[in-house]
Amino acid sequence: MSKDLSPETDWNALYIDGEWTSGQSDATLTDENPSTREVFTEVPAATEADVNTAYEAAAAAQSDWKDQPPARRQEVIHQFLHVLQESSEEIMTLLENEVGGSRIMGKTSIQIASDHASEAATLPRRMKGEHVDSNVPGKENLVQRGPKGVVTVISPWNFPLNLSMRAVAPAIAAGNAVVLKPSSNSPITGGLLFGKLFEQTDLPAGVINVVTGRGSEIGDRVAGHPESDVVAFTGSTEVGQHVSGIAGENLAIPAMELGGNNAHIVTADADLNRAIDGGTFGSFVHQGQVCISINRHIVHEDIYDEYVERLVDRAESLPVGSAHDKDTIVGPIIDESQRDEMLGYIEKTVDAGATLETGGEAVALEGIDNSLVVAPTVLSGVTNDMAAACNEHFGPIAPVIPFSDIDEAVEIANDTEYGLSGSVHAGDLDVGKEIAERMVTGNVHINDQPINDEAHVPFSGTGASGVGTYNSDAFLHEITETKWISIQHEAREYPF
Repeated sequence: MSKDLSPETDWNALYIDGEWTSGQSDATLTDENPSTREVFTEVPAATEADVNTAYEAAAAAQSDWKDQPPARRQEVIHQFLHVLQESSEEIMTLLENEVGGSRIMGKTSIQIASDHASEAATLPRRMKGEHVDSNVPGKENLVQRGPKGVVTVISPWNFPLNLSMRAVAPAIAAGNAVVLKPSSNSPITGGLLFGKLFEQTDLPAGVINVVTGRGSEIGDRVAGHPESDVVAFTGSTEVGQHVSGIAGENLAIPAMELGGNNAHIVTADADLNRAIDGGTFGSFVHQGQVCISINRHIVHEDIYDEYVERLVDRAESLPVGSAHDKDTIVGPIIDESQRDEMLGYIEKTVDAGATLETGGEAVALEGIDNSLVVAPTVLSGVTNDMAAACNEHFGPIAPVIPFSDIDEAVEIANDTEYGLSGSVHAGDLDVGKEIAERMVTGNVHINDQPINDEAHVPFSGTGASGVGTYNSDAFLHEITETKWISIQHEAREYPF
C-alpha cells in the first residue's frame, strides 16, 4: 500500500509485522459514508488465524522493543506526531467520509490525538523505579518498572482517531507492542491509518499490528488471546462487560471506558448565557455521539422555561446536513440502527408525557435515500425515568429535567448506573464545587460542559462507566508492571 491517505486509497489489507497483507480470507467489510450512504471502500474481514499471526508478531517484536533506550522510544513517538500533524487535512477528510465528522469534529480529533501523542512521548523518561528502605537489617530494596508486554486496543467508531491514540501511543512509548482492533464502522481512522502513519517512522516491524473485522467473528479471540497482557477497550457497557470477562480468563488487565449518562446541572443563579453555550455544544457536537456528551440537562425550575426556550432557539439555528458541507454542525448518525434507536427513545419519551419542543425526526438530504441525519432535538417536561433520559441515547437529543433544590438536582444526576462525566453551572462557585463533589462520576466540569479530555489529566469512570484509568501516569501504571529486587548485603539471621 502507498502512503496515500485518501478515501479512494486501496485499504483492503491488514497491517501485520510491518507488512500489508491480505490475510487468510478473501472476505471483506464495506465502509459506508454516512452522508452519502455509499460504500467508498472495503477492508479485510480478518480471521482468527490472522489475529494469531498479529499477536505472534507483537510478542516477538516486543522482546527487543522493550530494551530500547528511552530516547529511542521517545523519538519514534515524536516522528509519529510529526507525521500525524503533517497529514491532518487528509485525516480530517477520512473522518468526514468514514464517520460523518464535521470540520469541527475533525480538528478536535487531531488536536486531542496530538495531545495524547505529545504526552506519550514523555513517558519513556518517566518510567522510573525506586529505592525502598527495608525492615530487614542489611537489605536493599529496589523496585523496577517495565512494560507489560502486548497491549490489546479495541477502539470505538465515534471518535476513532483519538480514542485509539490514547492507548496506542502510551503503550508503544512504554515499551509494549500493540494489536489494534478498530470498530467495523471505523476500520480506517481507528485502525489501518495507524499502520500507515507508523510505517513512516522508525518503529520496528511488529510493534504495532492492525486487524480489521467483525467483533462477532474475531472479537473474542482478540479480547482473550493468551499473548495479551492488557486489554484497553472503549465502547458500550454491555460489550465491555463481555470483553472484560474474556480478558480476565487470561488475567489480562482490563482498562475499560464504557457508557455514560452525563448530567448538565444549571442552578438558578448560573450565568445563563454560558450555561446555554455549554449545553448546546455538549449536546450537539458530533451529533451527540460522544460518550461524555450531555445526556440530561437538569435545570432549576426558576429558569427552566427560559432555558428550554433559548436551547430550542440554539438547536434550530445549527446548520444541519451532509458532513461534506463545510458549514454543517450536525451531520449524519453513524448507521441506521443507531439512528432508529435514538428516534425510538424520542418517541417513547413523548408517549410518556414529555413535550417535543423541536426536532425528533430524520432530516431529508437531497439525492440521499433514507438519510441518517437527525434534527437537533429538545424535549421538555422530562423525568429521569423516561427513555431519552435513563438510556445513553448517543444522539443530538437534549432532554431537560426541572429541579427545585440542590439535593434534588444531585439525586437526579446520580440516579443512573453510569458515572463517566458531568458539568455544573452555578453563579456561586462554592455551590458549584459542592454539587461537583456530590456527583458520583469520574469527571465533573464546573461552568463548562462534560466533553473534556486532556492527556496529562487522569480520565476514568465509576459504576457501569468502566474500570481502570486513561491518561498520564495513571494509564502508564495500567500498561507497566513493577518488579521487586532485594539485595541482602549482610548475613541475615534466621529463626532456625
